[in-house]
Amino acid sequence: MISHNDKSTFDHKQAHADALSALRKESLDIYNRLHSIQEDIGFVNRVHHHYPAFPILPNLRCGAWYTDPAFASETPAYFKSTDGHTGNWGFNLRRANLHLLPLISQKSGIVLVDSTRAGKRMPDALSKTVPIWCAVVNRAISFRRQRHELEPISSSKWDRQLYTPPGVVSAQEHHQIAIMLDGWAKALADSSFELPLDLPAPLRPFWITPSTTTFPVLDANTQSPAFFPIICVSASKQVETGTERRIGGFAYVQGSGDDHELWGMGLTPQIFWKYRVELLASPRASLEDLIRQILSSSSTSYAPSQTDVNFLRSRFSPTPIRKTDGRIQLASFSPTDLNALLSSLRSDVSEGVNAAYIILDFSLSPSNLEVNPLEPSVLKGCPPSQNTLHILASPKGKAKPDTHFLQHILPTAIPFIKIHLLSDSPQNIYILEGRGYDSGTRLDMSVGLGVVAIQLYFDQNGTLMKEGQKVQADKQSIRTRLEWIIESVPRANPSRATLKRVNEYLLTPSTYLSRPGS
Repeated sequence: MISHNDKSTFDHKQAHADALSALRKESLDIYNRLHSIQEDIGFVNRVHHHYPAFPILPNLRCGAWYTDPAFASETPAYFKSTDGHTGNWGFNLRRANLHLLPLISQKSGIVLVDSTRAGKRMPDALSKTVPIWCAVVNRAISFRRQRHELEPISSSKWDRQLYTPPGVVSAQEHHQIAIMLDGWAKALADSSFELPLDLPAPLRPFWITPSTTTFPVLDANTQSPAFFPIICVSASKQVETGTERRIGGFAYVQGSGDDHELWGMGLTPQIFWKYRVELLASPRASLEDLIRQILSSSSTSYAPSQTDVNFLRSRFSPTPIRKTDGRIQLASFSPTDLNALLSSLRSDVSEGVNAAYIILDFSLSPSNLEVNPLEPSVLKGCPPSQNTLHILASPKGKAKPDTHFLQHILPTAIPFIKIHLLSDSPQNIYILEGRGYDSGTRLDMSVGLGVVAIQLYFDQNGTLMKEGQKVQADKQSIRTRLEWIIESVPRANPSRATLKRVNEYLLTPSTYLSRPGS
C-alpha cells in the first residue's frame, strides 16, 4: 500500500522527468534549431562586417552552420574541444591546422567561428584549444629557427605567451596549460611538418561572444604588425537552461548547430545554406516534409554524363598528397552518390587508364554492388585496365571495424595499389572513402590505407620506388608519412584504432597476419 507521502514523492519525480523530457524534445525540434541558427547567423554577420578584411572561417563541423558560404573562406579549421578539456589539454599533431598559416600571413589574421551548447559561454575549442595552438606554433617556429641557426627573434618582438579568455579559464588552469607548452612545441618542431620560419608576426587569440559590448580594435592593414589576431567568435548566446522563448514563435536553443546527426534528419550545413530561404519560410507543420523532399532531390539530382570529364574533381575534390607528387590522392563521397560514382568510373569519365580507384564503401546493405570486391588472389592477374577496386568497408556481424581494416581492407587494397603504382606506366591512386563529401567529413581508413601505401612504395623523400626496393618501416617513419598526409589533407584524422592496425600491418611479419580466405 502506497502512503500519501510516497505518492507525493512519486508524482514529484514523474513531473520532473516529464519536464526534462519536454525540454529535450524542444531542444531537438528541428524548427527551433534552424531558427536559432538563423538568429546566431545575424550575430556572426555583424562580426564579419566589423572585420571585413579578415577571412571568416568555420571551425568544423559546427561552425559551418553559422558562416555564409557567400563570404566565408573555403579553408576550414579543425580545432577540437577535446584537446582543450580540463585535464586533457594537448596539441595533437594529427590536428596541427598548419594549413591555416599561409592564409593568416597573407590576410594578417582570421575570424574563427564556432558554438557550444547550454551552460558555457564558449566552446573549449575556442577558449583553450586555439590559445594552445597559437602559443605552441609561436614557440615551435622559434625552436625551429634556432636549430637552423637563423637570426634569433627577440622575445619583445616574438610573443610566446599563452593567452586565455578571462572569466572562462581560471588562473590555475591557465598555469597548468602554460607549463606544458614547451613540450608540445618541441614535438611540433621535431616533426616533419613544414613551419613558416619567415612568418612576419606571432599569433594571438581574441574572443567575441554575443555578450561582448565592445569589439577589439584590430587593423589588418598594419605594415609591421606586432601579432596576427585569431578572432574566436562563439556564435550562440549563453542560455542557462539551454532554451529561451522567442516572440517569433520558436524556442531559442543555444549551440543549435552542434551534433546535427541527433536532430538534422540528414541536413548538413551545405544543404541548409543552399535551401536556407525555403527552410526558414516553411511553417513548423510542413518543415519535416520539406526537408525530406529536399534530401530526396539532393540525392538524385546529380548524375555524371559521358561528357562530364571532371566528375570526380568537381563533385568530390580529391586532394593529392604533395610529398608523393600527387601519386596518392584522397577524397570522400556520400553513400547516396555511390551509383553515380561507379557509373562514372566504369565509363572512364574521370581519368581513365591514367588512374586507379579504391572505393571504401560503408553502406550497411550495399545492394548496388554488381560483383564481389576483388580479393588478393584475383589481383595476381589483374590487367592494367581493371582500374577500380570496390571494397565493402563495413564489417559483418560482430567484427570490429579496425579488425576488418587489418584483416580485409589492407590485404585486399595493398596488392591492387602495388600493381598500379609499380607498373611500367605508374598510375595515380585515388582512395575514396564513402562517409560523406562535405569538408567536415573526417577521413579515417582512407588515411590509414594511404599511410601503408606510402610506407611500402615511397622512399624517405616521397619518391616512388621501383619493384624490389624497400624502406625499413619503424614508428618514426610511419608517423612521418602520416604527417605528409595531414599536411596536404587537413581533415585527415584517423582513429587511434586505425593507426594501431597500420602499425601492426607494417611492423608485424606477414605470416602472422590473417588474410581473407586463409
